[in-house]
Amino acid sequence: MSVNRNLENIRNIGIIAHIDAGKTTTTERVLYYTGRTYRLGNVDEGTTVTDFMEQERERGITIQSAAITCEWKGRQINLIDTPGHIDFTAEVQRSLRVLDGGVVVFDAVAGVEPQSETVWRQADRYGVPRIAFVNKMDRMGADFHRTIRMIRDRLGANPLAIQLPIGAENDFRGMVDLIAMRAWLYTDELGARPEEIDIPTEMMAEVQEAREHLVGVVAETDEELTLKYLEEEEIEPDELIAALRRATIAGDLVPVLCGSALKNKGVQPLLDAIVRYLPSPLDRPPITGIDPRTEETVVRHADFSEPTAALVFKIVTDPYVGRLAYVRVYSGILRSGKALLNVTRNRKERIGRLMRIYAEKREEMQEIGAGDIAAIIGLKQSFTGETLSDPEHPILLESITFPEPVISVAIEPRTKADQDKLAEALRRLADEDPTFNVRVDENTGQTIISGMGELHLEVLIDRIFREFRVGANVGKPQVAYRETITQPVEAEGRFVRQTGGRGQYGHVKVRFEPLPRGSGFEFKNAVVGGNVPREYMSAIESGIRDALEGGVVGGYPIVDIRATVFDGSYHEVDSSDMAFRIAGSLAVRNGIPKGKPVLLEPIMQVEVVTPEEFLGDVIGDLNSRRGQIEGLEIHSKGMQAIRALVPLAEMFGYATRLRSLTQGRGTFTMEFAHYAPVPENIARPILEGVYA
Repeated sequence: MSVNRNLENIRNIGIIAHIDAGKTTTTERVLYYTGRTYRLGNVDEGTTVTDFMEQERERGITIQSAAITCEWKGRQINLIDTPGHIDFTAEVQRSLRVLDGGVVVFDAVAGVEPQSETVWRQADRYGVPRIAFVNKMDRMGADFHRTIRMIRDRLGANPLAIQLPIGAENDFRGMVDLIAMRAWLYTDELGARPEEIDIPTEMMAEVQEAREHLVGVVAETDEELTLKYLEEEEIEPDELIAALRRATIAGDLVPVLCGSALKNKGVQPLLDAIVRYLPSPLDRPPITGIDPRTEETVVRHADFSEPTAALVFKIVTDPYVGRLAYVRVYSGILRSGKALLNVTRNRKERIGRLMRIYAEKREEMQEIGAGDIAAIIGLKQSFTGETLSDPEHPILLESITFPEPVISVAIEPRTKADQDKLAEALRRLADEDPTFNVRVDENTGQTIISGMGELHLEVLIDRIFREFRVGANVGKPQVAYRETITQPVEAEGRFVRQTGGRGQYGHVKVRFEPLPRGSGFEFKNAVVGGNVPREYMSAIESGIRDALEGGVVGGYPIVDIRATVFDGSYHEVDSSDMAFRIAGSLAVRNGIPKGKPVLLEPIMQVEVVTPEEFLGDVIGDLNSRRGQIEGLEIHSKGMQAIRALVPLAEMFGYATRLRSLTQGRGTFTMEFAHYAPVPENIARPILEGVYA
């Protein structure tokens, strides 16, 4: 295959949503109608194309985002199906970073759910234009208009219905296109040939009102159309489509469609909307980065003639071809055999082979151009979030930031033979997943693995056993605690060694100050008069960072702290990087105990959906878990949604408890909110190792 040079015909889009809203089913239907598959995959039967991992097929959930290329009406669509479960939020984040547009799928019964809000915020952060697809219109309790109200109220968006459903629940038969003013009826089981008919008479009044609203809202976004609208001139469908496309790309409007992916209704109009309203690479602002040689801002346009710039957004270990690096090309052309510079690491990399990806199948390419997404085989030293560029014209693109892991387990090999296999498995999994951390506990010598939640670690451990065939013993899940200081403190670190030959000399004075929650670590150089030369600052920073990995309260990492080096001294002959690195770590050891350190624990944002008759019991149980109830709202008929902040330590085993409280009818979702100090009466047993 050759490079696609018509950039206006490329759409890089992601399908994002809350768990169980129907993303994978929608993706399967897209593949079927675009001719990529010849049978319909089913999540429940484990026959989907994008959920190709064993664990995904067994559990019926998406774990890894899968990239697929297909075509619709002469347009190339690079489609990424992302997970809905909060434990795999990194997959959504890295996909949104490189996509031009998104399709947000909502369940017509549940409306806007907690993870819908999370992915919406992530899309806002990356400025990704999106359209909404209200799925499951055939389910009992489906309500199109309520979902639109929830999108407006909960997400602060500006949704605009461009379709109206014909019927609902068991009676859902098709939809009315408010722009073309035609109706589509789905009569056959496959929905491959919907029947175009006149708008049903009984719906005419509702359709006219919705059409009037649509024209008014779209006209407001365009001066010419506003004049036409005020002068009561007829606005043509093509003019509406063009104006709505501009408003969608600008993020001013979100077109809303409806359907039932499982029943094959509404997928072709969704594909039309993807190519009609979502941006091509040319419609997005050019990417900006930093020239590492001059520290100046550089701009790259989606153009084949510009120097190459690409971002690695995912690493996958494939059992057949080895290490695959998924990349988004922002400018220039990637060619097989070409040498590139990994700007993040300042290392040369050579492209082995280029692949157009189709879930677990692939097609070899000779070159990939600007605006496209593909996978590279042969990159040894490139990881998620790193920039590849033309060696002559380096550019460093903004990396991808990921949330910190909140839960840990200890893992150890069963036999001597498993030891090396386990180390290799952990290394490869950490390569793939930036939210998976591996460290060795200094005190116990145990290998500790950390992730985003119980399910995340469960899946990774399952992969260690199955994919890598490692025998290992796994401990009970533990909360990833942190430490911080509560008051500013100044400390001195002095390292002096006098031996027969050249000695060692490093001396620093450091001010440590607490920062707001979530700030991480900041390092400042405030030395005046050259008492400590600038070239030793990175060594001092490294020493401080190393020492902050193990705190003084319980040995947990110290976070949310600023270290300012304000004074010190050096020796012309004896000073070295190593001496100042040790001095930096000594300053931490001397200073942190005086800063009134406290233990921090992860607090989770929890939403519980329960039948009304069990509301009191569920709230009582959350209160007993140190939960703070933030609010209640009606979720759907007879169901209430409770929002609360609860410490993660109290949420182990909650799924079982909730099932017993609600006769199996309650469900819950949780995501990391922030770290907060542990109350004194609970901190003591944690530090003594008896709190569970």
